[in-house]
Amino acid sequence: MSLSTLFLEQMLLIRRTEEAIARYYPEQKMRCPVHLSIGQEAAAVGVCAALEATDLAVSTHRAHAHYLAKGGDLDALIAELHGKSTGCCGGRGGSMHLSDTKVGFVASTAIVGNSIPVGVGLALSLKLKRSDRISCIFLGDGATEEGAFYESANFAVVRNLPVLFACENNFYSVYSSLDKRQPKNRSLAELAKAIGLNTVVVDGNDVEAVHAATNAAISAIRNGLGPYFIEMPTYRWLEHCGPYDDDHLNYRPHGELAYWKSRDPIQQLIERLQLCAEDLNTMETKIAHRIDVAFAKADSAPFPDPSSGMDGIYATVLGPQL
Repeated sequence: MSLSTLFLEQMLLIRRTEEAIARYYPEQKMRCPVHLSIGQEAAAVGVCAALEATDLAVSTHRAHAHYLAKGGDLDALIAELHGKSTGCCGGRGGSMHLSDTKVGFVASTAIVGNSIPVGVGLALSLKLKRSDRISCIFLGDGATEEGAFYESANFAVVRNLPVLFACENNFYSVYSSLDKRQPKNRSLAELAKAIGLNTVVVDGNDVEAVHAATNAAISAIRNGLGPYFIEMPTYRWLEHCGPYDDDHLNYRPHGELAYWKSRDPIQQLIERLQLCAEDLNTMETKIAHRIDVAFAKADSAPFPDPSSGMDGIYATVLGPQL
């Protein structure tokens, strides 16, 4: 199987998983908020395919795609959304708090920009250990307006840390478009460059271009050339939080959603690969089965035992040692 075909399989897994989440969400078995990234799959897959399994990653409230692209366990993801004990965080975190340390996916967090200093801290620890691993921080355009981004990026530059800032610029922070929040034509990459970060802008809907740009950036980082900021313009198709289409709210200009759907990263890659219908159907069938199994397992799994309610709490684990 070619690398680009693997990209397609990963993007389809993410897309179909999130479509299933949207489809089943009204049943109210998943009681956590969900932030879906349908339409943004190329950015997650292109970046994570360039990372080594031992590299570390942190993410945002919109983390499903990053978790899966980094190799996170699908069964554990769906169980977590159902609040079950077999979830990746024991059913305690929900959609916005995912972790799979076996594949280097350290954490995601609900607060905008909150994982950025964590990712920079991971990069510092890697440098102190003289490791050749890197830390990848996924962030959205809204996070570049948080003080935590500027402080963390400045520290990363000053200390020349092995960190990649992977910015999915989908042009919206909830309902506020980028041109309402920033001066017209201001470039996020130029903002990052002003701090001292190496920067590159790449089409976030072209998985092969994202992968190539990320590979080059990671090579430079590993060679000690400093942290990088990759801006990837892309677009979420559904509402900020939840499983539904929200184009009727009219915060997006008329025709904008249709334009971005015409640039569907999955369809673009299918056409580029000239994949025949039989091969595509085989891939879809395999993915559908994996997703069905994951939801069935989640449905039958137990909820966490109430007696374990304090397990994993910082004070419980470390308190006696303080």
